[in-house]
Amino acid sequence: MNIAFIPIDNRPVCYSLPEQICAIDEGIKLFMPEREWLGDLTKYADTDRIFEWLKNLPAVDAVILALDTVAYGGLISSRRCDNTFEQIKKKIEQLKDILGEKQAQIYAFSSIMRIANNNVNEEEKVYWDKWGKKIFNYSYCLDKDGVVPYNDIPPDILDDYLNTRKRNFEINKIYLNWGNFFNTLVFSKDDCAEYGFNVKEARELEKLGGFVKTGADEIPLTLLARSIKGKLKVAPIFLEPEYKNLISNYEDISIEQSVKGQLELSGCRVCEPDEADILLYVNNFKEHQGEIVMEFPSEPFGGFWEKPDKPYMIADVRYANGADNSFVEKLFETDFVDDNFYGYCAWNTSANSLGSLICAAKVKYFAKNYNDMAFKKLQVIRFLDDWAYQANVRQKLQLPDENLIKQKMKPFEDRIFEKFGTKYDVSYKFPWNRLFEVEVCI
Repeated sequence: MNIAFIPIDNRPVCYSLPEQICAIDEGIKLFMPEREWLGDLTKYADTDRIFEWLKNLPAVDAVILALDTVAYGGLISSRRCDNTFEQIKKKIEQLKDILGEKQAQIYAFSSIMRIANNNVNEEEKVYWDKWGKKIFNYSYCLDKDGVVPYNDIPPDILDDYLNTRKRNFEINKIYLNWGNFFNTLVFSKDDCAEYGFNVKEARELEKLGGFVKTGADEIPLTLLARSIKGKLKVAPIFLEPEYKNLISNYEDISIEQSVKGQLELSGCRVCEPDEADILLYVNNFKEHQGEIVMEFPSEPFGGFWEKPDKPYMIADVRYANGADNSFVEKLFETDFVDDNFYGYCAWNTSANSLGSLICAAKVKYFAKNYNDMAFKKLQVIRFLDDWAYQANVRQKLQLPDENLIKQKMKPFEDRIFEKFGTKYDVSYKFPWNRLFEVEVCI
């Protein structure tokens, strides 16, 4: 199967993770634009090069497409770029012409512009460091109460923000008007609250027939899974079943709804354990989801873990942005790495973990030419990133330091290598020069 994949940006989970997942099946040939052409924290994607790359692609069966990359230069760029509606409209019409000649199934997603509830402008426009929380509150109250709330946001800043939102919303409506051009078109809600302009826009898109999904970074992987032929039957098993109705951080639906939504969009069927091809264990949270880096506690896993006798995978979502140390310790007490093991994931939001986990499991299950070493490599990277770094080493670093992280990661490397029966030469990078994401290089 030949698949073209245009990521959101050049982060490891957006660019390297799809490569690592597709390597599990040597029957998949993955085509991606050069990493340096994609956007990052401060740079926009080179859409001219990406369009030229698309034109020259050999025949592919599917195109997995982050529309924000080609329209605005990336997910972060979609909130920042100053291009007019007409300029972006011209660009996406050019994209449609190129894709129309490919005779491929198009699986695409476009974001509904988020509203961050903070005064941090790292991923927003410059004025967010002073007015972010007030813009969030303005949006929240106006959607909730239907009346314009009092605010002291400077008119030029508020107008700029509202015009950027309107531009992006109108572009999303154009995609809807393309009708059956897409095999699948998803509009993503990223970092949601109960009310706000983004929630209102989601409702309006749904009324127009659009499909809206909570999440963002994992959606290209969820669509990749959807493009893989075969209906996988998956049974979710919540380790805290009485709490599966609780809502994860950065999401607006229950963890149970998030799990079912990811499975269905991935082309899987939710079923009971006795008829499942794969069991999906969800290490969900009690009371509220924790977050280690924010020092937001949650009760760790305190139950008993026993390896099942049929295929299974594990979504460790007790904490956002990292693994549950207690659960991993229980897991490592067992010989969990066997033919029935289909993956572990615990990065960032619940949706992020679920989408990428399910994608890798589906690729492995339906692999035409399975590569076990590639699967083990993927899992080693996930444990090094999600558990060793995010849940442990990250808290011991003040600044990105590639030498210090190597020293701190060594004890975890040894334990993980022993479990997987592997030995790798590993180095670490901070591609966006911040602690939020690390790149594990094997």
